[in-house]
Amino acid sequence: MEAFLRGTKRKKSPEAAGASSDVEAEEPTEVKIAILASLYPALEQEVLLDVLIAHQGSVDEASAALRAPPTPRKSSGTIGYQRSLRQFASSTAPGAPVHKKSKSKKGVTLHLYDPENVAEHTPCTIIHNFLPPELANELLRELLQEAETFEKSTFKLFDNVVSSPHTSSFFVESYDEIQRQKTDYHYNGARLTDVRRITPQLVAVKPLVQAAVNREITNRIATRYPGGRKLQFQSPETWVPNSAFVNCYNGPQESVGWHCDQLTYLGPRAVIGSVSLGVAREFRVRRVLPKDDGDKGPDNGDAEGQVSIHLPHNSLLVMHAEMQEEWKHSVSPALSIDPHPVSGNKRINITYRDYRANMHPRFTPRCTCDVPCVLRVVQRKKENFGKYFWMCHASNIPEKKGCAFFQWAEFDDDGNPIFKTAHPKSDNKR
Repeated sequence: MEAFLRGTKRKKSPEAAGASSDVEAEEPTEVKIAILASLYPALEQEVLLDVLIAHQGSVDEASAALRAPPTPRKSSGTIGYQRSLRQFASSTAPGAPVHKKSKSKKGVTLHLYDPENVAEHTPCTIIHNFLPPELANELLRELLQEAETFEKSTFKLFDNVVSSPHTSSFFVESYDEIQRQKTDYHYNGARLTDVRRITPQLVAVKPLVQAAVNREITNRIATRYPGGRKLQFQSPETWVPNSAFVNCYNGPQESVGWHCDQLTYLGPRAVIGSVSLGVAREFRVRRVLPKDDGDKGPDNGDAEGQVSIHLPHNSLLVMHAEMQEEWKHSVSPALSIDPHPVSGNKRINITYRDYRANMHPRFTPRCTCDVPCVLRVVQRKKENFGKYFWMCHASNIPEKKGCAFFQWAEFDDDGNPIFKTAHPKSDNKR
């Protein structure tokens, strides 16, 4: 991003010459932002940067776009709704080429507002104003009441017992499933203690999420994937959510660090539908870049920079089939937030998931600790990058050490697991 913001010199338009006659295109981005800030003091620097990016680093063109009256748009009626960059980029003369927003670069966070930009530069798609407004508020009120008794999950990380930086609960469709979750399934090496029956509003919203996610999957395959074909290991079946993690972020500092969602019960190339309600927050993603065996340098996780997707109230974010294997995501702490009229300082996030019957723990490998193994994918090294494996997860249980169990995982092209035995023991150590 910085490269094209520095760019080559541009010929100045007569009407913009007075505003930036002394600005050279090779000036640092900070200088360009400072000039725009002096001309438009009411705008935040983040907005100025996005407008500058939309116009390929040209202060003249960015200034002209900011002077032009914005295209009238019906108010969303929500806090934190993000405007499209096309509003600024389209202020050029009719028929002129519209500059496409560049991908992020090392050390830079690229903020995306517009759904088309999100779909192009990330493994996600986003739908704003997803639910009818009153239904969104009813769901928010219901889950705020549930969240009063949410808990922080506790797990072991590098021999230390830690708690999650936000509260959550898990919702399933029946009381029988609640018992199965509490006895059969493991998360971070331990069983869940807070599993609840799906609420009436979660039930009402579920078919809307299912229909929208399946439309987005179909469109993603047709427009973004090579040859218009699904990815290898991606399921061709209809995505049917049968469970939901609900997270509550209370205030600007509650967050979740960089991670990939566990694939153990979802299978490879999983798709997740994520509904955001209440306070708008930033959802950040970054591509995983594996290393060669001989590369002893520092972690290059930020080598391509980060992309920030703004999630306003009543938005649906679809994490597509390339997300968990090839990207990491987080919700970063915020310096400040705009309170929501219903939730105040709280954000509620619902991640609808499709738990696959053939990934039930009774089918998957168990380690020598007799704990159902966790499914992971090789990400750090170029050798075997994208290959799946089963490993012991008991080391994440407080007061347990775990074992060295390791086994490569096999799947057919549609992501169905191939198990040689029901619970193979370890004879293939890492």
